[in-house]
Amino acid sequence: MAREFATCVEYGLNLSKRIYYGKEMTPAATAAMTRSMSAKSSDVAESYFPTAVMAYAVVSEPELVENPDVPSYQPYVHGRCEPPALIPLHMLGVVTMEIDCCFDHANVCFSGAWRVHCIKGNSKCDVRIAVPIGEQGSLLGVEVDVPRRSYHSQLIEAEDANYKEKVSKGGNGRLMRGSVYTFKIPQVEGGATVSIKVIWSQKLLYHEGQFSLNVPFSFPAFVNPVGKKISKREKILLNVSSGVGKEILCKSTSHALKEIRREVGKMGFLYDAEVLTWSSADFSFSYNVCSKDLFGGVLLQSPLLRDIDDRQMFCFYLFPGNNQSMKAFRKEVIFIIDISGSMKGGPFESAKNGLLSSLQKLNPEDSFSIIAFNMETYLFSSVMELATEKAIIEATRWLNDTLTAGGGTNILVPLKQAIRLLAETTNSIPVIFLITDGAVEDERDICNFVKGYLTSRGSISLRISTLGIGTYCNHHFLRMLAQIGRGHFDTAYDADSVDFRLQKLFTTASSIILADITVDALEHLDSLEQLLPFCIPDLSRGSPLIVSGRYSGNFPDPVKLSGTLADKRKFTIDLKAQKTKDLPFDRVVGRRQIDLLTANAWLSGSKELEQKVAKMSIQTGFPSEYTLMVLHQTLTDEKAPETILIQDVFNKMNPLKKMDFPKTIVLRNLCVGFGNLTATAENIPPGTEETKSSEATGMLVKAASNCCGRVVDRCCCMCFIQTCSYMNNQCSIVLSQLCAALACVECINCCIELCECG
Repeated sequence: MAREFATCVEYGLNLSKRIYYGKEMTPAATAAMTRSMSAKSSDVAESYFPTAVMAYAVVSEPELVENPDVPSYQPYVHGRCEPPALIPLHMLGVVTMEIDCCFDHANVCFSGAWRVHCIKGNSKCDVRIAVPIGEQGSLLGVEVDVPRRSYHSQLIEAEDANYKEKVSKGGNGRLMRGSVYTFKIPQVEGGATVSIKVIWSQKLLYHEGQFSLNVPFSFPAFVNPVGKKISKREKILLNVSSGVGKEILCKSTSHALKEIRREVGKMGFLYDAEVLTWSSADFSFSYNVCSKDLFGGVLLQSPLLRDIDDRQMFCFYLFPGNNQSMKAFRKEVIFIIDISGSMKGGPFESAKNGLLSSLQKLNPEDSFSIIAFNMETYLFSSVMELATEKAIIEATRWLNDTLTAGGGTNILVPLKQAIRLLAETTNSIPVIFLITDGAVEDERDICNFVKGYLTSRGSISLRISTLGIGTYCNHHFLRMLAQIGRGHFDTAYDADSVDFRLQKLFTTASSIILADITVDALEHLDSLEQLLPFCIPDLSRGSPLIVSGRYSGNFPDPVKLSGTLADKRKFTIDLKAQKTKDLPFDRVVGRRQIDLLTANAWLSGSKELEQKVAKMSIQTGFPSEYTLMVLHQTLTDEKAPETILIQDVFNKMNPLKKMDFPKTIVLRNLCVGFGNLTATAENIPPGTEETKSSEATGMLVKAASNCCGRVVDRCCCMCFIQTCSYMNNQCSIVLSQLCAALACVECINCCIELCECG
């Protein structure tokens, strides 16, 4: 999907060369206008993948591409674009972002306007909107205004019978690489302005006491409008709350922020500037919550208005601080890596690189082993090896020379082998890292087996962290397995990101400084439900610990939290409980709770829990597996401008142009589902779900690259391909007619080469 999307954008930019802007008016140079078609497809995908909120004209008929203000009377173009070309729209006026940060969560509200500058004034096209949603992001809301219509989003239960049939037929919208959601607004007039407001949440990264925020805000040059006197203004309002009453120290920022407000634990910043070109860099900001030592607290809040649960809410947090004297536990690590057929190529190579880089981070007193699996298992060593330089070199050679991706997927057998290897661990924390791209039928049995095993163990028991690759693996199974094993879960949606995500997961899960954490207050409450995670994880240097839940009765103050340090000493800290009203509780813990409860609902098969997740999703605005987002249309009463009245005349002359707009647009589920057993059994590589039309697209790329360079060549070749299977001795006549209409003699050679009928 991502590769096809980028290819469609490339064709759209070529199509946009037809547009005449007037004398001495030229659009910004783009890579598409100078690109060598021998460039790798992955380079194309990266160049045109959205790195900020974008809007595109969806063009199936190239003849519609024209300046709505200054017609240039281009020659008629034969054929259709299939899949449709995507022409990036020009962005106008003021772009605004409001960002609220609290704990490790950020809420982003983005507003902007785009003009359909590339479609004839008497014609219409769909507009595709792309929203990058940042690190572990969730799309929360959408508002779109076009002439005489507006749309606003709403979450509904997926079981709603009125919408289920529409979704089963495909719906509108798609999630690319797990980080960019796109959807279409139907039939917008050429020359119209599309105003877009989107809200999403994303996670802040945490490292050694420092929080880092990175918001997609990098606009390509081709969205800058053509013209010398078009005003462009960027405005960013940033509110930062530590949530813990500690002083905030700003470390770095990408844009020239001005401090406008400062309180204890809170700061406000503003960036407001007229610019010549739109921002070409993401908005980044980092800050420290000042504390050298480990610290924490408990926040209490009353239920929200019309809350589905009338019990009180609590959230306790623990920050590792930046005290390097607190040592991390010694580790015994086993990597269980999937080498089934679907991992062949990029996914396996990237996973190997991430694994080997992680081995380099082990200390000499740590030990490790590696188990590779498909339907069989392959052990690097039958005993745990000290992480010496020699052992790591041998592991590298074993991974590169011995293993070849192929075969099916069986997770339980290698997991049992790893548990046996770590059964006698003492004076260290045994950690398993499971890396897979597939789903298996016995996932619930695996979770129940691990749960039973850990229940019978004593303190400092096994930890399990998981990494899912692509969308064919069951993310909820892997999250549940990590929750049972007091570990961490992460995802890599494409092969290129596996290396980075695995190293990040390893750094977080292997830098444990406080283990076996207990909270005495939880044992004395009148009623406690929904403690999430239900197994309190360890505290590591790479991540703050946040646990939330609901309770009845009086919450103790202070709260005593205990754990075990790396030197086996007991550690105790008193956490002060305080009531808060202005903390966005639902935003800070909403995504966590929905993800964890969904995993619990999957494991238990509880319909009641599924309904609870759906209601929580609708209440908080966070999408879930059991809800859908729909766009409701509202007709506005604004008076149509003169240009629209002229278009109405054309529409009356051509009734085929008249469209009945849907009152409700159903978007595809914003989540990834529960894995795909069929795709796993067939060893379909991760990412293949995003390139269903890649073969046809590749043929068209080849054909267009050999033509005379005119953008209509793609449409000519498409028209030819549709005709090709029926060709006989009339082949030369058809080719001549097509290419004569396009005034493109060179196109004959490429079409004959493509069809191999010359």
